[in-house]
Amino acid sequence: MITDNTKYQILKDYYSTGDEDKRLQKDKAHQVEFLTTTRYIDKNLKPNDKILEIGAGTGSYSIYYAKKKYQVSALELVPENIKILKSKITEDMNIDVKEGTALDLSSYEDNSFDMTLVLGPLYHLYTESDKKKAIEEAIRVTKPGGYLYIAYLTNDSIMLSYALKKHHLLDQDLFDENYKFYDKPEEIFTSFHIEDFNKIMEEYPLDHITTVATDGLSPALRDYVNDLSDEEFKVWLDYHYKSCERKDLSGYSSHVLYIGRKK
Repeated sequence: MITDNTKYQILKDYYSTGDEDKRLQKDKAHQVEFLTTTRYIDKNLKPNDKILEIGAGTGSYSIYYAKKKYQVSALELVPENIKILKSKITEDMNIDVKEGTALDLSSYEDNSFDMTLVLGPLYHLYTESDKKKAIEEAIRVTKPGGYLYIAYLTNDSIMLSYALKKHHLLDQDLFDENYKFYDKPEEIFTSFHIEDFNKIMEEYPLDHITTVATDGLSPALRDYVNDLSDEEFKVWLDYHYKSCERKDLSGYSSHVLYIGRKK
């Protein structure tokens, strides 16, 4: 049995290269996720809101909102990511950075934040109890009436991007007879079906605002999207924005965002 320390070390090793810092901006297809996520965050942000980002990575979102003068708290597991994040902080930013895990938010009080962002931890939690613990902790530190943004990976996007494109269809130890991928630390990433995730969230005191396919079909069509002219890319983005909440198109999005409001 793999221990928690081993799980954490696998993640630290995986993210120690610094590549995560470039992921959301390295090409047009990757930019869709960031542009869509911030678009939906901005819909519910108010002046002077306090933001917590759990699993802040190298700070793409935390720094973005700190630059906009929001009070930001950022929690991150990987020391290399924290080092990169801190290198971006300027004197005019109100941002607090801590090392830690989504399973333990004891350094934050109940009902402290107007908005809590969980934009990575559920990619790497391998048991039902850990997944629920992370969700419950995020809810606990969010104010009543505050918003939670929880991102996860879809099972079918992994079938497409990993099993099909990278020739793992015969590696049947990766998935069950219904092609649901097993959650294994050595495989790094975990996934959900959208309907299953929504059922989990029904257990909690949240009003479900919407579910958003934050990168939609762009990862599956990466080469085509990256070949678009800037003018064509604007049209593609407009199509994406107008279709990213459609249930019939969401399953193959690599990243999906649950948005809820705490009762």
